[in-house]
Amino acid sequence: MSAILTADLSKFANYDYPVFQFGDSTAATVIRYVTQGSRVLEIGAGSGAISRHLVKSKKCKLTAVEINPTSVKKLKKICNSVHSLDLDDNAWPLHLAQEGKFDHVIAADVLEHLYDPWTVLKGMKSLLSDRGSVILSLPHASHSGVLAALYLGEFEFREKGLLDKTHIRFFGYKNVEALYASAGLKIVRCHLVYATPEESELAHAWKALPENVRQALRQRPYGNVYQIVTEAVPTDRDLPTVSIESCLPAVPASQQRGKFMRWLTKSRR
Repeated sequence: MSAILTADLSKFANYDYPVFQFGDSTAATVIRYVTQGSRVLEIGAGSGAISRHLVKSKKCKLTAVEINPTSVKKLKKICNSVHSLDLDDNAWPLHLAQEGKFDHVIAADVLEHLYDPWTVLKGMKSLLSDRGSVILSLPHASHSGVLAALYLGEFEFREKGLLDKTHIRFFGYKNVEALYASAGLKIVRCHLVYATPEESELAHAWKALPENVRQALRQRPYGNVYQIVTEAVPTDRDLPTVSIESCLPAVPASQQRGKFMRWLTKSRR
């Protein structure tokens, strides 16, 4: 049996959204990465959008970490146990000692909301079982929509999306790899969620760019990467490392078509 840990976002934003379990979205990928019947810790579980699927469909034993009182009430109806903890307090992992170790520790769209995601990730690693893994999803700050806004002299925070006003930290794909390395973890599975600038909440900035600038940005193979989902294990585990760059399309964004533009997955497990 395995375990899941969920992280707490609620002091920043109380997210709740429908999840289609079998799609290629960020949430669906996180669910897919979790082993059936495992013990899971979900950090920042919010109102339980992912939690519900892990308990009902994947039959997981689920522990949640959440700070928003309204969300905690909802999670108590779903999870095996719920802890109201502040992830900016470095002692938060100690409060979970009685829970034992977990097969998966999940932070889905959480670390970008924290002052010190590097220390939080180390705390997540400390809660893994011998064969456990960390599963993260993070927004990609190097998306061409963000660069379009910067080109126009804008960096306006919004209600949601890549420039969500509750985001404190920003990551390009190389920074995601460095984040894991700082915690003694290596990526073993990677899934990229794609959206063109025209499809994003920053479409207005993209459309306002001079055509020659749009053409230059379209040459970036990672310009349409909107979110990055990864599974990682301690570096001493005997599993090959997967680089995020190896998951990127071999062609520039201007040549990406159809479903290929929406997602690409790589695993060496």
